[in-house]
Amino acid sequence: MASSEPVAVSVEVVPEPSSSGVQSEQERLLRRGELLALGNHLKEALEAYSAALRLGPPPASSSRRRLGTLVDCLVLHYRRRGLGQKAAEGTMAAAAAQRGEGEEDDEEEQSPGDGTVAATAGLFRCGGCRGFLGEPVTVPCGHTYCRRCLREELRARCRLCGDPLGSCSVAVVLGHLAEKWFPVECQRTRTWRRLGDLLGQGQLREAQEAASQALREDPSDLMLQVYRAESYAGLQELKSALDDLNAVVAKMPNWPEVYFRRAKILHSAGSVDDALQLSLHCLALDEGFLPAKLEVEKILCDLLSPENVRESLKESALNSPYVRNKPFINSSEMEESCDNLPLNSETALEIPKVTSEPIGGKLHRTQSACSLNLTENIAKDDGLKRVSSEPLLSVQERGALLKRKLSLTEQEVTVCEDGRNKHKKQGETVKRDPAFSLYCGVIPEDLIDASDFECSLCMRLLFHPVTTPCGHTFCKNCLERSLDYTPQCPLCKDSLKEYLASRKYNITQLLEELIVKYLPAELSERKIIHDEETTEYSSLTKNVPVFVCTMAYPTVPCPLHVFEPRYRLMIRRSIETGTKQFGMCISDPQNGFSDYGCMLYIRNLDYLPDGRSVVDTVGLKRFRVLRRGIKDGYCTADIEYLEDTKVENEGEMKKLRELHDVVYSQACSWFQSLRNRFRSQILHHFGPMPEREENLQEMANGPAWCWWLLAVLPVDPRYQLSVLSMKSLKERLKKIQDILTYFSRD
Repeated sequence: MASSEPVAVSVEVVPEPSSSGVQSEQERLLRRGELLALGNHLKEALEAYSAALRLGPPPASSSRRRLGTLVDCLVLHYRRRGLGQKAAEGTMAAAAAQRGEGEEDDEEEQSPGDGTVAATAGLFRCGGCRGFLGEPVTVPCGHTYCRRCLREELRARCRLCGDPLGSCSVAVVLGHLAEKWFPVECQRTRTWRRLGDLLGQGQLREAQEAASQALREDPSDLMLQVYRAESYAGLQELKSALDDLNAVVAKMPNWPEVYFRRAKILHSAGSVDDALQLSLHCLALDEGFLPAKLEVEKILCDLLSPENVRESLKESALNSPYVRNKPFINSSEMEESCDNLPLNSETALEIPKVTSEPIGGKLHRTQSACSLNLTENIAKDDGLKRVSSEPLLSVQERGALLKRKLSLTEQEVTVCEDGRNKHKKQGETVKRDPAFSLYCGVIPEDLIDASDFECSLCMRLLFHPVTTPCGHTFCKNCLERSLDYTPQCPLCKDSLKEYLASRKYNITQLLEELIVKYLPAELSERKIIHDEETTEYSSLTKNVPVFVCTMAYPTVPCPLHVFEPRYRLMIRRSIETGTKQFGMCISDPQNGFSDYGCMLYIRNLDYLPDGRSVVDTVGLKRFRVLRRGIKDGYCTADIEYLEDTKVENEGEMKKLRELHDVVYSQACSWFQSLRNRFRSQILHHFGPMPEREENLQEMANGPAWCWWLLAVLPVDPRYQLSVLSMKSLKERLKKIQDILTYFSRD
């Protein structure tokens, strides 16, 4: 977080006559405003944005991106003002307690959860709205959200990792578990979906009647009240809409969505200032709530327009008595409250309720006040034009607030089994919200069945489960093997070309956690099988994977284009085991592949969108095949490695060095005699010829330049194979000399 200390920044607006000059100046001001907002200098940022808007409407894309930065700055200041007021509120609360005004009302207090609640409460909650995970959708990053959050676009990015959410189908395995374990909550989810569909189709009266009927059957379902409020708002019955939303806030004061919906109603009624405050409050609770951020951007664009601003801007949006008299929430409280949503909590920052009574009077008075002379307001506080009255906390509301704050400071902090902090009073019996008690309990053992967690490809327990965009879940390895053959879902045959191109096979976190929690014994057995297979694949002498393709030599690069499914699997296993090695042999009509080959090491691997790959390898050691085999379609072999025989006699060593120098010089002469085009191709493919080595026997495979030369010489592979198998450096040099002599004679 950047420092909040002010930095002197002067904003000079120098108009230029040409249209291109105006656009350039506007872009400069927008950029300055963005940088100031990033540095948390709100006043200067507002001035820069306002000056830019006086030059005309900016491009939509640029305005949206940079106004988003300003919104982030506003939310940050909104929170920081709460930190500054916290100490003062503590002092006031202590004084109230001394006067006897801090009596606690146990009937109004509700705890976020029970200390005996199993970890399932945290597992089957939506990662976005924190409600029940109805119609679970696993997004590409591996985290799971309820379908409603994605359909209504409540978030643009994952709350946990920040990745884009994307568009996916309901996860079949998780959806089956939800229906099996929590049938009542799933029925509620279907009701919500039906109401959402009615609202989306514009059938407002039908949605209102359906929500009212459902509420008569299940009065504890607060989401029904939210949907009914939405239908009331669409029917312009604002009083009824606010009544429903206020009732929800009274029970769940930390639910960001409710504040946003109240803000929408007030904005449509003309109370822009109240709408801005409620939207900022929503973002203070959940900064990733996309609709609220878009709403604040829209409001700011209107407020910063030339007809609504003066040349000298100040932080009126945050500096008014309306804001100064409201308590705020600090970061730690905000995170805890968001984690506990949508369970009841009393740690919310309080926004004075906008009751339904003033709809007919207050809002109309507000609209008329907009046309009044702004002289008094600007003299009091230059800046954004006030577009609504400024409701203040009543004496009773302040007293209730002080009681609540005082009671929080006197509570003991305990830790639930799922690791979250909660407040509990001494001697208090913790209550649980009945609306969510069903999915907060322990799952009965008779409902836990290992067959619900089986991969439909290997028919074993899901290991590293991955959910495709079409909603089906497989073991990661099983899915990759299937995509080696065809870019379609193995079950529904939906195209997975884009999924294959991205190669983001992220683990489905919720399924992984459920398996760990409820099937530990089965998971342990599955891990043993996986470890045994991995150990088998990682051996470099037994069942070594063999790529039957071309000649390869020690120290020489060998780029490969891999497209066959069996070799895709082989390369992937080499990477996963960590060896990054496999053997390379040429084909043999009788035995399938030659008796000698070279181990290759994968230096780099680039995947193509259709699943093919370009593999950059380099030769390591020579080997001789002892036994051949087949594994999942590709060849394997038991091997032994070859090393050159050492020369011990000094006389023989002297003759070997003389022969080495003669052949090396002959090789250099031959290479220089090639046409420029051929030399360029060789250098591009194999790199430059290695330098002559001083110690001929230091390397187990002899001098590197010999293998480089053998790779570039246009010789029959069978002849090259005979040289590869030699363990005598002297014999190898003679073979190379014979080849060079033949080509020199040509």
